[in-house]
Amino acid sequence: MSASRRSGTTDELGPDEPEPAREGSDGSDLLAALLDGMDAALCAFDADGVVTHWNREAERILGWTAAEAVGRAGFAGWAVRSADAEEVEARLMSAMDAPGRQVNEFALLTKDGGRVLVRTQSAAVRGPEGKPAGVYCAFSEVHAQIDLERSIALSEALLEDASWGVVLVDADLRPAVVNAHAARALGAGRTSVLGRPLGELLAQGAEELESALTHVLAEGAPPAPAELWVSVRTPEGERRRCWRSGFVKLASPLAEEPVPLGVGWLFQDVTESRHGEQEASLLRFRAQQLHRAARAAAECEDPAEAATVHLDFALAGFADHALIDRVADCAEGTDRVRLVRIAATPSGAPGPSRLDGRAGLPVRYGEGHPAVQCVERVGSVRAGAGSLSAEDARAWALARQWPADAVHALCTVLRSRGRTLGAVTFLRAAGRNAFERSDAMYAEDVAVRIATALDLAALLTPDD
Repeated sequence: MSASRRSGTTDELGPDEPEPAREGSDGSDLLAALLDGMDAALCAFDADGVVTHWNREAERILGWTAAEAVGRAGFAGWAVRSADAEEVEARLMSAMDAPGRQVNEFALLTKDGGRVLVRTQSAAVRGPEGKPAGVYCAFSEVHAQIDLERSIALSEALLEDASWGVVLVDADLRPAVVNAHAARALGAGRTSVLGRPLGELLAQGAEELESALTHVLAEGAPPAPAELWVSVRTPEGERRRCWRSGFVKLASPLAEEPVPLGVGWLFQDVTESRHGEQEASLLRFRAQQLHRAARAAAECEDPAEAATVHLDFALAGFADHALIDRVADCAEGTDRVRLVRIAATPSGAPGPSRLDGRAGLPVRYGEGHPAVQCVERVGSVRAGAGSLSAEDARAWALARQWPADAVHALCTVLRSRGRTLGAVTFLRAAGRNAFERSDAMYAEDVAVRIATALDLAALLTPDD
């Protein structure tokens, strides 16, 4: 039990002769017990500057026991350097005449001769008549206070000013705290996402994210960030995003045994960079395919067969079906473009493209057919079934003389030596993205090689 003494003691005790602790009446035992239970270091001085109270946390920080501290006149000669004693005492005792609390920082001496920088909060103790009767002082090591302030400042900065998303997820995998950046990324307000299941915020990717959070709760944080592809529900519709995510397990620092509080989830949106990497990788792959096709076509004795080789190499990762139509002679008295099918990928089964069109019969393309438009405009034409039902999309494809599962089309003109030779059509089935401008550029590269092979074939086998 820490010792204490009441004010009004005689001046017979010197600074090196502490008064023995008194226990007993007037609740001094209870007061000492309360002081010892405090987490802060506490001491008190009477009006003459004599130490009257000294709790256990003060003992821990400075090493002086209550029996050694209580009864000493100020800190001079034992808890502060002699050169600093007058200034320290003046600053502490000035709290008797000042309203509120006084905050100071100065160095105290430990029992083993070390120095500890402390921050004090001092306030006057009033007697029965309201007159100053002494000063109580609470103090703590400054580095501990600074560590706490830094932790608080870091938490506030992460939740307010961070340029990445910060979400504190509770043990039930529901957001408990969300910073402004994360709320914007989730397409909702900071308070509206709290307590909601992740599946309500994410149209896709919620299960993968919950699996990662569960793993962190059970086994701790993974050794490296994870990249998660999700679809976020927003008032404008779903947005596909890639979030580079890091996780930290949160546990209470106040419990003897770690008590899980949840998971800290930090993420950055890297969608644009990932799209850039994917596009660069796709361009490299397509360039390699063109190179491989050129080498394989060079081994073909028949130039027409070389055209189908280029077609087959172009299909890999690009389309599901492909057709080559050449321009036929127009009937006398008409300018309408007629096309003859000369090569096509097998429909419904894998395999290389087959040469066809020996009979020279035109394909029954209707007016405005994308392949016809492509030849007439001497450029690429894209077409699609749009939002038609599966049955209507099938009818749409069959009406255009395409495989029944085709829903996206890209027709590119075949030209060589200033002449239009025909068109090549690439088709994608349901479940794949529509053709884009970058796809049209690749199709044009393929068309140049196919047209060159077809032109060479025509030169080697002139019309009768």
